[in-house]
Amino acid sequence: MASEKSETKGPARQHAHDAARFTELVESASPGDWARPSPVAEWTAIDIVKHLVEWSRGFLTGAGIELPALDVEADPVAAWKQHAADIQAILDDPAGRVLRNPHTGDQPVDEAIDRFYTADIWMHTWDLAKALGREPELGEERCAAALAGMEPIEQVLRDSGQFGTAVPVAADAPAQDRLMAFLGRDPAWQP
Repeated sequence: MASEKSETKGPARQHAHDAARFTELVESASPGDWARPSPVAEWTAIDIVKHLVEWSRGFLTGAGIELPALDVEADPVAAWKQHAADIQAILDDPAGRVLRNPHTGDQPVDEAIDRFYTADIWMHTWDLAKALGREPELGEERCAAALAGMEPIEQVLRDSGQFGTAVPVAADAPAQDRLMAFLGRDPAWQP
């Protein structure tokens, strides 16, 4: 699963790419896999999908977009696929909408989705792959770029409560391992 972010992709294409990779994992899960533990403390595999579906739908209300709730518990695959299609439709036609959020400021909706949500899909692909017993590959270049962007604001990120305590790794570890360790994941985690 190689994934390198291209500056020329744009929000709609980047989401289509990252959501497709996540969809492959979701579709590969058997019904019993959803209860498997994940590298995110106290989350199972289904919790990763629920997180991505639920927070982003709420986030979009800041752009006046009201998407109906989806029952991830009842059918994680169908809920995820509907959700990914809903987000893709917004990105394919952002219609000049602006997302207003007291924490992130005002941004064009497609840029806000790309910056906060699509990046979250990409990073949580690692979590879901690990929960399903697979070895994810997020792309060294993209991991290095993400880490370089986060390191200068580490305290702000930690104070937000969205990241765990950094896990120690060797300075010369692969960029993916360093990124996951920065986020509070043990790169060697196994279910």
